[in-house]
Amino acid sequence: MFIPRLPSLRLLAPSKPCPALSMQAKTLTTISKGARSTAPGKLGILMMNMGGPRTQDDVEQFLINIFNDRDILKLPLQSIAGRLIAMRRVSKVKDQYMQIGGGSPIEMWTRTQGKGMVEILDRTSPETGPHRYYVGFRYTNPDTVEAVEQMLNDGIEHVVAFSQYQQYSGSTTGSNLNELYRVQKRLDPGSKLQWSFIDRWGTHPKLIQSFANRIEEQINKLTEDVRSTTPILFSAHSLPLNVVDRGDPYVAEVGGTVAYVVNELKRRGIHNPHRLVWQSAVGPLRWLGPQTESAIKGYGSVGYKSLVMVPIAFTSDHIETLFELDIEYGEVAEEAGITQFLRADALNDHPPFIDALATIVKEHIDSGFATDPQLLLPDSGGDSKQTTITRQWIAAQAERLKTMQK
Repeated sequence: MFIPRLPSLRLLAPSKPCPALSMQAKTLTTISKGARSTAPGKLGILMMNMGGPRTQDDVEQFLINIFNDRDILKLPLQSIAGRLIAMRRVSKVKDQYMQIGGGSPIEMWTRTQGKGMVEILDRTSPETGPHRYYVGFRYTNPDTVEAVEQMLNDGIEHVVAFSQYQQYSGSTTGSNLNELYRVQKRLDPGSKLQWSFIDRWGTHPKLIQSFANRIEEQINKLTEDVRSTTPILFSAHSLPLNVVDRGDPYVAEVGGTVAYVVNELKRRGIHNPHRLVWQSAVGPLRWLGPQTESAIKGYGSVGYKSLVMVPIAFTSDHIETLFELDIEYGEVAEEAGITQFLRADALNDHPPFIDALATIVKEHIDSGFATDPQLLLPDSGGDSKQTTITRQWIAAQAERLKTMQK
């Protein structure tokens, strides 16, 4: 039921139109294996993300695909009910995309990031190159099917499935992995492709430095009288408390990212107060708080005239940054009397961030393509049947790699 990188969570409330999904900002890259003696052969990097509609014509199918995903929302007669819910939101979501240019920039940013990443990898890991990236979106083209078909046609032998959600949730990375399992089972029944996984990286030092760079840029734009006292609001997509209670690690991982970023800012001499707030909560369920909108209003009501917003769970601009943070919350801030309302730029094509992506993959290669034990740990409240099967497949891929490396 949770779609952290897009206001799509609103999609879950039939009474409200859903703001759209994440923007075009994530990709694929080809990567390789660490030690030469255990190199698995031709290697690709699958950059997994939600995707977003390229044009107005893509919005309807995009929403239908989201509501048919049982990792987000479980409905009776899912294909029928999901379509009905999606159709109620098409007009509203189209309007929101029109206000940010007509479509999602996520594919553009993903390809930019992938291209830059593999260029660095070709220099830093020539023994596993040339590296190729592939884009595998969950709800729009180019999708996972297209990516796997292309990798098989290209003769790729090993694929690094690289989640572009830096903090793990079963509704984002988990959903992408479930889809990947289904697709590879259908398209590659003989298991020509060997898989390894990068499923979370929210505290990687180079990611933290990239976020700190973006925040420092905005702090320096503040007038001197409020530069050191302006609150920094780290905003992430909210999550229903019942999902948290089942053991989804997203909340803890977002908090970890914030803590590391704040420490990096302090190291740079930036000691502004900060809060972690949560956006996009809708419907009657109890959600994580404080909510971003209420926090903005609250700080305005007690006299603050400046705020710096940080989209901490997103690495690229999309509907939640360009529409929700910039437009919706910008209007809220103006009404609250906040005269300096700044938003840290998304990481997009920030060179240190591109370097971070390449470094994360290189470290994965050098580890022998190790699988993080966290990825194999079920939620304490229990996994779905599909997620259990997917975790078993991931574990089998890890064992297969160990056998290859002996």
